[in-house]
Amino acid sequence: MTSPHDEGQRDRTVRVFVVEDHPIMREGIELLVNEEPTMSICGQTGQTEGALDKIKESGPDILVVDLMLPGRSGLDLIEDVRDGCPDVRIIVLSAHDEQVYAERALRAGAMGYVMKQEHTRKLLEGIRRVMAGEVFVSEQMSSALLQRFVKGGGGPEHNTPPDILSDRELQVFRLLGKGLTTREVADKLHLSIKTIETYREHIKNKLNLENANQLLQRAIQWVSSKREV
Repeated sequence: MTSPHDEGQRDRTVRVFVVEDHPIMREGIELLVNEEPTMSICGQTGQTEGALDKIKESGPDILVVDLMLPGRSGLDLIEDVRDGCPDVRIIVLSAHDEQVYAERALRAGAMGYVMKQEHTRKLLEGIRRVMAGEVFVSEQMSSALLQRFVKGGGGPEHNTPPDILSDRELQVFRLLGKGLTTREVADKLHLSIKTIETYREHIKNKLNLENANQLLQRAIQWVSSKREV
C-alpha cells in the first residue's frame, strides 16, 4: 500500500536551477521545464561567479549546467556544488563532444550528460532519470565507459588529449584549437596571460610537442576532429 508520504514525494514538483551563458538557451530551457506539470525553474544564472550562493538560496533538486562558461568552468562549479550542496543532483547540457567530456563531468560529480544537439525531450528524460537515482548518458557513451572499465587505462589508444590533460589544460587546448590567441584565451577564462602561458607549457610537455607551432597544429587538428563549433 502506498503511504501518503510516498504520494507526496511522487507528486512533488522537481525544482530545477540552470547555469547557461546564452540567454536564449536559458529561456528555452525555462519554457521547456515549466511546461512540465512536475517540474519548475527555481533559478538561473549565466556564469559560475556567485552561482553557488544562488543555488544555495534557491534550493533546487537538480542543477542543469553547461561546461563552457565565463570565468571558471562548469566542471569547477560541479565540484563546488558536489561539496557545498551534496543533495543537489547535476546534469550537464553541453554542445561539446560527449565522448570527450562526459567522463570528466561524471568524475566531477554530475549524474547525467545531454548534448544540446539532441531533441529537447532528452533533457526532460535526463532530469527524470537522474532524479530517480540513475546515471544518464547516451547508449554509445554508456558502452564506451563500460569497455573502458573492462579494459582499463593505458596503451596508445588512451594517449589522447582528454586522457592526458587536466580539465583546465583541456579547456585551454580546445580554445587554442578554435583559433584564439593566448591573450584571447586569458580574457575568456578570466586568467592572466602568464597563467595561460604556463598551461601551454604543461600541455606541450604532456603531449611531447617541441614548440608553439606544433601545439597549435595539434590543437586545431583535435578540435576539427571533434567538429566543435
